[in-house]
Amino acid sequence: MLDSISRWLRSATDLALVIVALGVVLQILFPQALVFISADVSSNLIGLIGQFSGAGLVGLIAAGIIIHLINKR
Repeated sequence: MLDSISRWLRSATDLALVIVALGVVLQILFPQALVFISADVSSNLIGLIGQFSGAGLVGLIAAGIIIHLINKR
C-alpha cells in the first residue's frame, strides 16, 4: 500500500513539473497565452529561487533537499 501511494505521489510530482515547465515555455513564447489562469509562472519561479538564495545556508539546505527529492526515483 505504501508503495502504491509513493508511486502515485511520484507521478503527481512528475506531472506538476511538466506543467510548470510548459507554463514557463508558453509564457516565454506567447506572453498572453496564460491569461486564463492569471498567473505569472516565470516571476513566481524567480521569486521562489530568490527566497532560497536570500535565506543563506538554510535556503541552500532546503534547495538541496528539494532537488534530492525530485531526483530520487
